[in-house]
Amino acid sequence: MFNLMKTAVLMAAITALFMIIGRLLGGQQGMVLALVIALGMNFFSYWFSDKMVLRMYNAQEVDETTAPQFYRLVRELAARAELPMPRVYLIQEDAPNAFATGRNPQHAAVAATTGILRVLSERELRGVMAHELAHVKHRDILISTISATMAGAISMLANFAMFFGGRDSEGRSVNPIVSILVMLLAPLAASLIQMAISRSREFEADRGGAQISGDPQALASALQKIHRAAQGLPLETTERHPETAQMMIMNPLSAGGLRGLFSTHPSTEERVERLLAMAAGR
Repeated sequence: MFNLMKTAVLMAAITALFMIIGRLLGGQQGMVLALVIALGMNFFSYWFSDKMVLRMYNAQEVDETTAPQFYRLVRELAARAELPMPRVYLIQEDAPNAFATGRNPQHAAVAATTGILRVLSERELRGVMAHELAHVKHRDILISTISATMAGAISMLANFAMFFGGRDSEGRSVNPIVSILVMLLAPLAASLIQMAISRSREFEADRGGAQISGDPQALASALQKIHRAAQGLPLETTERHPETAQMMIMNPLSAGGLRGLFSTHPSTEERVERLLAMAAGR
């Protein structure tokens, strides 16, 4: 419940930021133009993201004949989650990772690397795939698309103001110092909020995945193994397409410290701590 409330608050914050920046820099017409452009760009991504990302990773669809154990595992979890059976894919990569994609539960797909099948036990793999199905159930692709749309619209307003000068809602020029500060800080603030939304959805998928599998400890153990393996084994396709890193169960490009504010995923330590608390009934 906390993560759902946090996501709602963050979505409201990025929407409010767009409204404020829009009125300050672009006026009503600028707001509408930026929102329409951002919507158009992200609508295409939302509708075709599954096909694009699966093609990027050269993912191969499998079934009960080609990958019987893995396919049955996903089918059982989907039934427990009361979801339609997603399409199931394998990616020929040594780095252990997995992701879910698709615009809604009826058009969902889950994918795992061959590396994760080797590294994890069946119990741990169940935890990982339950996490991915939780993303599907929570419609996180839609949530991330909306937040990306708002963040993109804010960045476009800042770019409009940079080239054409800031205008308030009544068409008057904005104080140039204020305009410069807003142009620099608004996209940064939007990115911070967007990343915070992504991290809150990961926490929620961990919680939902633990409920679907009924085994929080297994997911905690899987995250620790993936984290250790990922240190010296980069996911090569993600390095070529860093925009897809946010989809993975663990971002292979994430960083700690202050840079963690711009990470799409929470720290592994915090995720494990929360899952173990769930297992202990706290």
